[in-house]
Amino acid sequence: MLNSTLLMSSAHHFGNDHKLNPYYEDGETVDTAKAELEHKGIQIALRRAGAEIVTVDAPPTSQDGVYTANWALARDGRALLAKLPPSRQSEEAWARDRLREIGYLVDELPEPWRFSGQGDMLVCGDLVFCGAGYRSDEQAIAYAAQHFGLERVQLWTLPLLDADGTPALNEVSGWPDSYWYDIDLTLAVLREPDGDGKGLIAYCPEAFTPESRELLAGLDVVEKIEISEKEAREAMACNLVSTGTAVVMSADAPQLRADIESAGLDVITPQVEELAKGGGYIRCTSLWI
Repeated sequence: MLNSTLLMSSAHHFGNDHKLNPYYEDGETVDTAKAELEHKGIQIALRRAGAEIVTVDAPPTSQDGVYTANWALARDGRALLAKLPPSRQSEEAWARDRLREIGYLVDELPEPWRFSGQGDMLVCGDLVFCGAGYRSDEQAIAYAAQHFGLERVQLWTLPLLDADGTPALNEVSGWPDSYWYDIDLTLAVLREPDGDGKGLIAYCPEAFTPESRELLAGLDVVEKIEISEKEAREAMACNLVSTGTAVVMSADAPQLRADIESAGLDVITPQVEELAKGGGYIRCTSLWI
Protein backbone atom coordinates (compact mmCIF):
# COMPACT_ATOMS: atom_id res chain seq x y z
CA MET A 1 0.00 0.00 0.00
CA LEU A 2 1.15 3.51 -0.82
CA ASN A 3 2.68 5.10 2.31
CA SER A 4 1.71 2.05 4.35
CA THR A 5 4.40 2.66 7.00
CA LEU A 6 5.80 6.08 7.82
CA LEU A 7 8.74 7.18 9.95
CA MET A 8 8.15 10.33 12.01
CA SER A 9 10.22 12.11 14.65
CA SER A 10 8.82 15.06 16.62
CA ALA A 11 8.59 18.84 16.57
CA HIS A 12 10.22 19.21 19.98
CA HIS A 13 13.30 21.04 18.60
CA PHE A 14 11.57 22.76 15.69
CA GLY A 15 12.54 26.37 15.01
CA ASN A 16 13.23 28.91 12.28
CA ASP A 17 16.57 30.46 13.18
CA HIS A 18 18.21 29.19 9.98
CA LYS A 19 16.30 30.54 6.97
CA LEU A 20 16.88 27.66 4.60
CA ASN A 21 14.15 28.46 2.07
CA PRO A 22 11.90 31.31 0.87
CA TYR A 23 9.04 30.34 3.19
CA TYR A 24 10.83 31.78 6.23
CA GLU A 25 9.79 35.32 7.10
CA ASP A 26 11.96 37.83 8.96
CA GLY A 27 10.81 38.43 12.52
CA GLU A 28 8.38 35.51 12.52
CA THR A 29 8.62 33.42 15.67
CA VAL A 30 7.71 29.76 16.14
CA ASP A 31 5.40 28.47 18.85
CA THR A 32 7.05 25.10 19.51
CA ALA A 33 4.21 23.84 21.70
CA LYS A 34 1.74 24.58 18.91
CA ALA A 35 4.02 22.90 16.38
CA GLU A 36 4.09 19.78 18.54
CA LEU A 37 0.28 19.73 18.72
CA GLU A 38 0.10 20.09 14.93
CA HIS A 39 2.60 17.27 14.51
CA LYS A 40 0.49 15.04 16.76
CA GLY A 41 -2.55 15.94 14.69
CA ILE A 42 -0.75 14.87 11.52
CA GLN A 43 0.10 11.51 13.13
CA ILE A 44 -3.53 10.97 14.11
CA ALA A 45 -4.71 11.86 10.60
CA LEU A 46 -2.19 9.53 8.96
CA ARG A 47 -3.32 6.66 11.17
CA ARG A 48 -6.93 7.40 10.23
CA ALA A 49 -5.86 7.19 6.60
CA GLY A 50 -4.56 3.66 7.23
CA ALA A 51 -0.83 4.26 7.67
CA GLU A 52 1.28 2.64 10.38
CA ILE A 53 3.48 5.21 12.16
CA VAL A 54 6.96 4.38 13.47
CA THR A 55 8.20 7.10 15.82
CA VAL A 56 11.78 8.02 16.71
CA ASP A 57 13.30 10.89 18.67
CA ALA A 58 14.06 14.15 16.89
CA PRO A 59 17.70 15.25 16.81
CA PRO A 60 18.31 18.02 19.34
CA THR A 61 21.00 19.52 17.09
CA SER A 62 18.77 20.61 14.18
CA GLN A 63 15.66 22.77 13.94
CA ASP A 64 14.54 20.79 10.87
CA GLY A 65 14.76 17.27 12.32
CA VAL A 66 10.96 17.11 12.24
CA TYR A 67 11.16 16.79 8.44
CA THR A 68 12.07 13.09 8.26
CA ALA A 69 11.19 12.90 4.56
CA ASN A 70 14.62 14.38 3.87
CA TRP A 71 16.54 11.74 5.81
CA ALA A 72 16.69 9.08 3.08
CA LEU A 73 14.93 7.23 0.31
CA ALA A 74 13.80 3.89 1.71
CA ARG A 75 12.50 0.76 -0.02
CA ASP A 76 12.26 -2.91 0.96
CA GLY A 77 14.39 -2.78 4.10
CA ARG A 78 17.11 -0.56 2.61
CA ALA A 79 17.64 3.17 2.96
CA LEU A 80 19.88 5.45 0.90
CA LEU A 81 20.99 8.23 3.22
CA ALA A 82 20.55 11.89 2.31
CA LYS A 83 23.21 14.61 2.06
CA LEU A 84 21.66 17.69 3.62
CA PRO A 85 22.42 21.44 3.71
CA PRO A 86 25.19 22.47 6.13
CA SER A 87 22.88 23.52 8.97
CA ARG A 88 21.14 20.11 8.77
CA GLN A 89 24.17 17.86 8.40
CA SER A 90 24.02 16.65 12.02
CA GLU A 91 20.76 14.93 11.04
CA GLU A 92 22.63 12.53 8.74
CA ALA A 93 24.31 10.51 11.50
CA TRP A 94 21.11 10.70 13.56
CA ALA A 95 19.04 9.36 10.67
CA ARG A 96 21.57 6.59 10.01
CA ASP A 97 21.37 5.41 13.63
CA ARG A 98 17.58 5.64 13.84
CA LEU A 99 17.09 3.72 10.59
CA ARG A 100 19.50 1.01 11.69
CA GLU A 101 17.70 0.74 15.04
CA ILE A 102 14.44 -0.10 13.25
CA GLY A 103 16.18 -2.75 11.16
CA TYR A 104 17.09 -0.97 7.94
CA LEU A 105 20.28 -1.56 5.99
CA VAL A 106 21.63 1.94 5.38
CA ASP A 107 23.56 2.73 2.22
CA GLU A 108 25.61 5.83 1.41
CA LEU A 109 26.02 7.75 -1.83
CA PRO A 110 29.35 6.98 -3.57
CA GLU A 111 30.10 10.71 -4.03
CA PRO A 112 29.42 13.80 -1.86
CA TRP A 113 26.42 14.84 -3.95
CA ARG A 114 23.56 16.83 -2.50
CA PHE A 115 20.55 14.57 -1.93
CA SER A 116 17.25 15.49 -0.30
CA GLY A 117 15.99 11.93 0.10
CA GLN A 118 12.27 11.38 -0.36
CA GLY A 119 11.80 15.14 -0.59
CA ASP A 120 13.09 14.99 -4.17
CA MET A 121 11.98 11.44 -5.08
CA LEU A 122 8.30 10.47 -4.99
CA VAL A 123 7.74 6.79 -5.79
CA CYS A 124 4.72 5.83 -7.89
CA GLY A 125 4.78 2.11 -8.63
CA ASP A 126 7.89 1.51 -10.72
CA LEU A 127 8.21 5.21 -11.47
CA VAL A 128 9.84 7.86 -9.33
CA PHE A 129 9.11 11.55 -9.85
CA CYS A 130 12.32 13.46 -9.23
CA GLY A 131 13.46 16.99 -8.56
CA ALA A 132 17.00 18.35 -8.80
CA GLY A 133 18.99 21.56 -8.89
CA TYR A 134 18.35 22.91 -5.41
CA ARG A 135 18.64 20.32 -2.61
CA SER A 136 19.66 17.40 -4.85
CA ASP A 137 22.23 16.93 -7.59
CA GLU A 138 20.96 15.11 -10.66
CA GLN A 139 23.79 12.56 -10.29
CA ALA A 140 22.49 11.62 -6.84
CA ILE A 141 18.94 11.28 -8.13
CA ALA A 142 20.06 9.09 -11.04
CA TYR A 143 22.12 6.92 -8.68
CA ALA A 144 19.21 6.52 -6.24
CA ALA A 145 16.77 5.55 -8.99
CA GLN A 146 19.17 2.91 -10.29
CA HIS A 147 19.94 1.76 -6.73
CA PHE A 148 16.29 0.88 -6.18
CA GLY A 149 15.45 -0.20 -9.73
CA LEU A 150 13.04 2.67 -10.36
CA GLU A 151 12.26 4.43 -13.64
CA ARG A 152 13.21 8.09 -13.20
CA VAL A 153 10.90 10.87 -14.34
CA GLN A 154 13.29 13.80 -14.04
CA LEU A 155 11.59 17.17 -13.61
CA TRP A 156 12.83 20.72 -13.15
CA THR A 157 11.14 23.51 -11.23
CA LEU A 158 11.53 27.27 -11.56
CA PRO A 159 14.15 29.07 -9.44
CA LEU A 160 13.68 31.97 -7.10
CA LEU A 161 15.00 35.08 -8.83
CA ASP A 162 16.92 38.04 -7.43
CA ALA A 163 15.80 41.60 -8.20
CA ASP A 164 17.96 41.58 -11.33
CA GLY A 165 16.33 38.40 -12.62
CA THR A 166 19.20 36.03 -11.86
CA PRO A 167 18.67 32.79 -9.88
CA ALA A 168 18.97 33.45 -6.14
CA LEU A 169 21.26 31.69 -3.70
CA ASN A 170 20.00 30.89 -0.19
CA GLU A 171 21.72 33.12 2.37
CA VAL A 172 22.22 30.25 4.85
CA SER A 173 23.14 27.26 2.68
CA GLY A 174 24.68 29.07 -0.27
CA TRP A 175 22.75 26.67 -2.51
CA PRO A 176 20.34 27.68 -5.31
CA ASP A 177 16.90 28.57 -3.97
CA SER A 178 13.29 28.13 -5.05
CA TYR A 179 9.77 28.01 -3.64
CA TRP A 180 9.84 24.52 -5.16
CA TYR A 181 13.20 23.49 -3.69
CA ASP A 182 11.96 19.90 -3.20
CA ILE A 183 9.68 18.08 -5.64
CA ASP A 184 7.21 17.28 -2.84
CA LEU A 185 6.23 20.96 -2.73
CA THR A 186 4.84 20.87 -6.26
CA LEU A 187 3.84 17.26 -6.99
CA ALA A 188 2.02 14.52 -5.07
CA VAL A 189 1.37 10.85 -5.75
CA LEU A 190 -2.28 10.04 -5.00
CA ARG A 191 -2.59 6.53 -6.40
CA GLU A 192 -0.10 4.09 -7.91
CA PRO A 193 -0.68 2.38 -11.27
CA ASP A 194 -1.78 -1.23 -11.05
CA GLY A 195 -3.36 -3.93 -13.17
CA ASP A 196 -6.74 -2.24 -12.82
CA GLY A 197 -5.77 1.15 -14.11
CA LYS A 198 -3.55 4.19 -14.22
CA GLY A 199 -2.02 5.96 -11.28
CA LEU A 200 -3.03 9.44 -10.19
CA ILE A 201 -0.85 12.45 -9.39
CA ALA A 202 -1.51 16.08 -8.55
CA TYR A 203 0.91 18.82 -9.55
CA CYS A 204 1.27 22.57 -10.00
CA PRO A 205 2.08 23.30 -13.67
CA GLU A 206 3.22 26.88 -12.94
CA ALA A 207 6.04 25.57 -10.77
CA PHE A 208 7.75 23.68 -13.61
CA THR A 209 9.86 24.60 -16.60
CA PRO A 210 8.06 24.40 -19.97
CA GLU A 211 9.97 21.20 -20.82
CA SER A 212 8.87 19.53 -17.59
CA ARG A 213 5.26 20.61 -18.10
CA GLU A 214 5.36 19.02 -21.53
CA LEU A 215 6.86 15.82 -20.12
CA LEU A 216 4.15 15.57 -17.45
CA ALA A 217 1.34 16.34 -19.90
CA GLY A 218 2.50 13.52 -22.15
CA LEU A 219 2.95 10.92 -19.41
CA ASP A 220 0.26 8.33 -20.06
CA VAL A 221 0.71 5.95 -17.13
CA VAL A 222 -0.91 8.38 -14.67
CA GLU A 223 -3.98 10.58 -14.61
CA LYS A 224 -3.34 14.16 -13.44
CA ILE A 225 -4.96 16.78 -11.27
CA GLU A 226 -3.64 20.30 -11.76
CA ILE A 227 -3.15 22.46 -8.66
CA SER A 228 -3.21 26.26 -8.78
CA GLU A 229 -0.06 28.13 -7.86
CA LYS A 230 -2.02 29.94 -5.15
CA GLU A 231 -2.95 26.70 -3.37
CA ALA A 232 0.48 25.16 -3.92
CA ARG A 233 2.35 28.21 -2.57
CA GLU A 234 0.02 29.60 0.08
CA ALA A 235 -1.53 26.34 1.34
CA MET A 236 1.28 23.88 0.53
CA ALA A 237 -1.41 21.82 -1.15
CA CYS A 238 1.00 19.46 -2.95
CA ASN A 239 2.74 18.48 0.28
CA LEU A 240 0.30 15.72 1.19
CA VAL A 241 0.31 12.01 1.98
CA SER A 242 -1.96 9.50 0.24
CA THR A 243 -2.44 5.84 1.10
CA GLY A 244 -4.19 5.24 -2.21
CA THR A 245 -7.63 5.39 -0.60
CA ALA A 246 -7.35 8.36 1.77
CA VAL A 247 -5.40 11.62 1.52
CA VAL A 248 -4.05 13.70 4.40
CA MET A 249 -3.69 17.22 3.05
CA SER A 250 -3.92 20.94 3.69
CA ALA A 251 -7.12 22.30 5.24
CA ASP A 252 -6.69 25.45 3.14
CA ALA A 253 -6.82 24.07 -0.42
CA PRO A 254 -10.53 23.70 -1.24
CA GLN A 255 -10.16 23.23 -4.99
CA LEU A 256 -7.62 20.42 -4.66
CA ARG A 257 -9.76 18.80 -1.97
CA ALA A 258 -12.78 18.85 -4.28
CA ASP A 259 -10.76 17.39 -7.17
CA ILE A 260 -9.35 14.60 -4.98
CA GLU A 261 -12.77 13.71 -3.61
CA SER A 262 -14.13 13.68 -7.18
CA ALA A 263 -11.45 11.09 -7.97
CA GLY A 264 -12.93 8.81 -5.29
CA LEU A 265 -10.46 9.35 -2.46
CA ASP A 266 -11.33 10.27 1.11
CA VAL A 267 -9.75 13.46 2.47
CA ILE A 268 -8.52 14.27 5.99
CA THR A 269 -7.38 17.82 6.74
CA PRO A 270 -5.42 18.44 9.96
CA GLN A 271 -4.70 22.07 10.74
CA VAL A 272 -1.07 23.02 10.09
CA GLU A 273 0.35 26.53 10.53
CA GLU A 274 3.51 26.52 12.67
CA LEU A 275 5.26 23.70 10.82
CA ALA A 276 4.75 25.58 7.55
CA LYS A 277 6.96 28.39 8.90
CA GLY A 278 9.95 26.13 8.23
CA GLY A 279 8.93 25.54 4.62
CA GLY A 280 7.66 22.02 5.28
CA TYR A 281 4.26 20.43 5.69
CA ILE A 282 2.51 17.08 5.96
CA ARG A 283 4.59 15.11 3.45
CA CYS A 284 7.81 16.56 4.81
CA THR A 285 7.15 15.22 8.31
CA SER A 286 6.84 11.59 7.16
CA LEU A 287 9.27 9.22 5.46
CA TRP A 288 7.76 6.22 3.67
CA ILE A 289 9.69 3.17 4.84
